[in-house]
Amino acid sequence: MAIAFRSDFSRLFWLIPASALLLVAADPPWKTKPISQWSEEDAKLVLENSPWSKTVTAGITRRQTEDERREGGNMGQQTGVGYDNVDKKGSGPKMPTTLGDLFTAPRSARSFPQATTMLVRWEHALPVQVAELKTGFVEPPVLPGDGYRISVYGIPKAEIKSDDPTKLGEPFKNDAFLKRFGKPDVKPTRVEVFQRENGFVVCYLFPLSAEITLRDEHVEFDAQIGRIVIYHSFDLATMQFQGKLEL
Repeated sequence: MAIAFRSDFSRLFWLIPASALLLVAADPPWKTKPISQWSEEDAKLVLENSPWSKTVTAGITRRQTEDERREGGNMGQQTGVGYDNVDKKGSGPKMPTTLGDLFTAPRSARSFPQATTMLVRWEHALPVQVAELKTGFVEPPVLPGDGYRISVYGIPKAEIKSDDPTKLGEPFKNDAFLKRFGKPDVKPTRVEVFQRENGFVVCYLFPLSAEITLRDEHVEFDAQIGRIVIYHSFDLATMQFQGKLEL
């Protein structure tokens, strides 16, 4: 009797992990549900963690020393979008704590490269547009013209002298690219910066003449926003919706 029980228990033990794996491996809503059946949670998933919306690790370049700034013809640290508040709190210069510190200049954490996270989203993809409607999300204003629209969320608050989105975005226009193997890099035709309650959104418009197709397999989005540096490769095979590549 006990032997039979152990045998049944053993079979149950092996079945539990298998069923758990099936739950983990379940297809996401954009693969299994019609749009009309998407819940608000499904829509949030599309906007926060899907082939079109990725939280990526971004780098923060070290602050230049005053000598380096002067050599470049500048005085003081640069300020504005991508510069203000990018360093973690408490990462500034520290007071000397030992006798040795009096003879060597202590270096703060912001004198070294750091890491942070940003959300990168393909705004024009149909699943994203539907998800924004489902959740009532107020997306950044649509940039004029046709193209691939990519937005970067999570840029910290900054002191700015202008609220003109085009003027704020102009400095970042030459520091963004879409890259594919064996093809020329693609630069944005327009970049705009929009202020939100919790920070800034930087929006890029890349030309449709880039003609991104499934044959490219991957497309890499590279951008530098002040001291924030972003590199992320998107798998195009996963960015299909209803049998069509959606970008």
